[in-house]
Amino acid sequence: MNQFIEKYKNEFENAFEFLKKEVSSLRIGRASPALVENIHIDAYGVKTPIVQLASIASPDARSITIQPWDKSVIKHIEKGIIEANIGINPVNEGNIIRITMPHLTQEDREKLVKILLQKAEQSKIKIRLVRDKVREDILKAEKNKEITQDDKYDFLKEIDEFTKKQNDTIEQFSENKEKEIMTI
Repeated sequence: MNQFIEKYKNEFENAFEFLKKEVSSLRIGRASPALVENIHIDAYGVKTPIVQLASIASPDARSITIQPWDKSVIKHIEKGIIEANIGINPVNEGNIIRITMPHLTQEDREKLVKILLQKAEQSKIKIRLVRDKVREDILKAEKNKEITQDDKYDFLKEIDEFTKKQNDTIEQFSENKEKEIMTI
């Protein structure tokens, strides 16, 4: 791997991590703590993510349990989840909040696939922006006589191949998630 790609490797990885994080918060019919852990609620006069106030678990594929460490915030957590408007209804059982994932309709699944494809495209845009930075650095290095013209062409070819690989990874990930979403 050339030094230009190496310099921006973290940015390339962050583009894919962005996609994985965004997709993990989609409600795809399976219970995932990621669905609720970053919902901010008003507790102790401050907006705080649920993950900092409670333990979140997924005891089975269709439910999530939230057990606050301080029982006085349980009503705030319940209210915050409702206000987040993510299509789930919390049930306050006194010491614990239970969320049962509703079954997705075909229309819901199609909407989720659209959102997934939008997130994948955002990730690809991030990769293209990083690729453009790398290309600028390569051209600048050649202009400053730090690399030869042959090296420039080799490096540009390498960044194009690397970018294609990154985009292929995103495509594969998106296709797998789309199949998962559309599976009843």
